Amino acid sequence: MNAKEIISYLGTKKFWIELFIMTVGMIITACAVYYFLVPSKLIIGTISGLSIVISGISEKLFGLALPVSTVIFVINAILLILAYILIDKEFGIKTVYTALILGPLMRILETYFPYDRFINPNSEIPSVMGDIWFDLCCFVLLLSASQAVLFKINASTGGLDILAKIVNKYLHFDIGASVSVAGGIICCTAFAINPFYMVVIGLIGTWINGLVVDYFTAGLNNRKRVCIISNEHEKIKDYIVKDLSRGVTLYDVRGGYSGEKKVELEVLLTKDEFSNLMAFINNENINAFITAGNVSEVYGLWGDKNRIKNAQKKM
Repeated sequence: MNAKEIISYLGTKKFWIELFIMTVGMIITACAVYYFLVPSKLIIGTISGLSIVISGISEKLFGLALPVSTVIFVINAILLILAYILIDKEFGIKTVYTALILGPLMRILETYFPYDRFINPNSEIPSVMGDIWFDLCCFVLLLSASQAVLFKINASTGGLDILAKIVNKYLHFDIGASVSVAGGIICCTAFAINPFYMVVIGLIGTWINGLVVDYFTAGLNNRKRVCIISNEHEKIKDYIVKDLSRGVTLYDVRGGYSGEKKVELEVLLTKDEFSNLMAFINNENINAFITAGNVSEVYGLWGDKNRIKNAQKKM
């Protein structure tokens, strides 16, 4: 993107909506880290976890714990510089924004809403929920939901994603393995400040986080592949194209039992669009054979509904 294109993009409605989503996502991430990791020093395979380790080491060596928010900001800044040098501008403004905003957000929480107010006095280890496993569950659920939403708009929480990209490029691991390797190494650094069982809990949390992120991401990206066989296929096709603004593929098929030649329609729809299509078929009393299955990811022109709408206007 050149300067003119960037300025033009900053003025679009899409930019401001995505900026709002990224900001809310990072606020959730900051709360998850500050309230469920920092008090107990539970180390999950993230840059936030590494920052807690560095803060703990500085307290052991020098008697002064560096603010976790400051360490996160510095590490993310270094990683962004490394990414710029090593990966040739692969990361855009979204990654810069989300990576650098986490530290300041946590600083606000440290200053105005310190976790000391919410610590359960009955827990053996400093914990907001009173149990380290409950803290782990809360952290994983909040972080995974935030990551899934950010991935949906092609953004991320920065940090470990940047490190994983560098590992992926120079050690030739796939991106999933890169995240696992980087996360596992960070978890093992916790031996410097935590007992063995806490490190094991961190490793389990890192693994669970990956599973939950996949679950949330699959839910957000889920689409319906709908196959319809009907004598009124033209009527259904017109509704899909004109009312739902979706493309549809038509196949000539022949019944194995009857030997009759028919037309099958295949279309990818969101859940709401599928509900609208089924309502249309029922309301119009259309006799049809319909099958539907879930599709976890869709690439290409599927999401460009404006392309069909513009084509309709020209007709």
